[in-house]
Amino acid sequence: MMAAGAEAPDSWYLALLGFAEHFRTSSPPKIRLCVHCLQAVFQFKPPQRVEARTHLQLGSVLYHHTKNSELARTHLEKAWFISQQIAQFEDVKFEAASLLSELYCQQNLVDSAKPLLRKAIQISQQTPYWHCRLLFQLAQLHTLEKDLVSACDLLGVGAEYARVVGSEYTRALFLLSKGMLLLMERKLQEVHPLLTLCGQIVETWQGNPIQKESLRVFFLVLQVTHYLDAGQVKSVKPCLKQLQQCIQTISTLHDDEILPSNSADLFHWLPKEHMCVLVYLVTVMHSMQAGYLEKAQKYTDKALMQLEKLKMLDCSPILSSFQVILLEHIIMCRLVTGHKATALQEISQVCQLCQQSPRLFSNHAAQLHTLLGLYCISVNCMDNAEAQFTTALRLTSHQELWTFIVTNLASVYIREGNRHQELYNLLERINPDQNFPVSSHCLRAAAFYIRGLLSFFQGRYNEAKRFLRETLKMSNAEDLNRLTACSLVLLGHIFYVLGNHRESNNMVVPAMQLASKIPDMSVQLWSSALLKDLNKACGNSMDAHEAAQMHQNFSQQLLQDHIAACSLPEHNLISWTEGPPPVQIQAQNGPTTSLASLL
Repeated sequence: MMAAGAEAPDSWYLALLGFAEHFRTSSPPKIRLCVHCLQAVFQFKPPQRVEARTHLQLGSVLYHHTKNSELARTHLEKAWFISQQIAQFEDVKFEAASLLSELYCQQNLVDSAKPLLRKAIQISQQTPYWHCRLLFQLAQLHTLEKDLVSACDLLGVGAEYARVVGSEYTRALFLLSKGMLLLMERKLQEVHPLLTLCGQIVETWQGNPIQKESLRVFFLVLQVTHYLDAGQVKSVKPCLKQLQQCIQTISTLHDDEILPSNSADLFHWLPKEHMCVLVYLVTVMHSMQAGYLEKAQKYTDKALMQLEKLKMLDCSPILSSFQVILLEHIIMCRLVTGHKATALQEISQVCQLCQQSPRLFSNHAAQLHTLLGLYCISVNCMDNAEAQFTTALRLTSHQELWTFIVTNLASVYIREGNRHQELYNLLERINPDQNFPVSSHCLRAAAFYIRGLLSFFQGRYNEAKRFLRETLKMSNAEDLNRLTACSLVLLGHIFYVLGNHRESNNMVVPAMQLASKIPDMSVQLWSSALLKDLNKACGNSMDAHEAAQMHQNFSQQLLQDHIAACSLPEHNLISWTEGPPPVQIQAQNGPTTSLASLL
């Protein structure tokens, strides 16, 4: 072998490399043999280039296919160190830097990853692909650390660099990524001109059709989520329609294998299949907010089916994030439509997904406790609801979520009827008439409703009517069907108490129609009870009997679902307020809440 090596210095290397690749791509892969072949390269005292590349290959195989991260790190550090001393060796040098910093982050050595990436960025300016890729990587690292200011600065640098090297496509990717972070930071003054610029670049760029459409999807997703964050369910419709058309166009295009002439263009925002799930997801978000709950259910089913297929082949963490967000929305739908037992099982499913990923749990813990709080309200466990919402408030720094939780916690205090001081403290912080904490149209309309509900319970009917008419005006302006239905039925109740039966009927009948369309089980129950009393008072015995029958049916459905939910072992989750979600949930004996109080 040595003699052959002397005659043909590359033959032993090519043979070992061939064996290593054969073992790596075997089915199943024979990683130990692959590693042995690569380690054997060092026995031949290879030249620096071969030595550096082999360290990179070993580091990569160990990192991706084994749990031996220490050995992987040693090889990658050697590859990075040796390759810096070799001219014209960019691919090995920067791949080693990229992979090594990824491994550092996995080992919680973020302070080692940052200077490494900064050094690689500094020396990669003549290599557009790697310079852009490393800038994206460092920006992502800052984003994971919630240092969005540094991440935005880096994306700005990337956008300018891409412009200089003539890559308008990658410039748009950098700018759209920056726009996404600015939206997360609520820097709306900066977002608007940036999105306008992005829109112009996307429209004028002439290149690969799939890349162009994927830029358009990114742009439209930002616009749609911006509208939904602002609670503008009606205003978003044209954008959402464009987005849905765009994803249909992408699904008909074939992935061309033609590589871009500019190496800085070698990026994809998301695979086509992931984009498809994302569009389903924002459609579900819209349907949930607008109160089209059957549509939300239909798109959730489609998206979850697609996710199951994708997760068989792809372990990308973004898929688990999509799954959790979809489940969060469908759980809220189930609670409204009177399917509490199913909602509880899906909450448990979110817990299981969060157990598998600490990062997923830290990003969704507040939402999980909020969902449990909403479930507790639906089964009339008000003390547990308060504990869940209080835990969620402690865990979130997101203003919209904070406002949503406070609004629901206020409703708990109103129902309990003896928490006046805590209630007034909360209401001061979500005053819709002045200094409302967020710009969300939907949440502000909900804050008016909560005020109306409190005034109703206090018997201040004129004040209640003022607040509820404000809610109606806002919810009608943006098609917020659930708030409209709730406001109408509460106004109907007020007019009934005041003895104005005609006006009460004018409110309750459309409330019932809208609640049936959503469908919202609680509003249907409430409306049918009012219709029964109204028709009785007006002497319409046939209509009163029909309304009584409807009320009986809704009551039965809700009671059966209540018993089913409270009998599940997962019902014990209502007591969990500390640390990660419990791994095992003990079964319990029957419901623990009063069924009569539910109705």
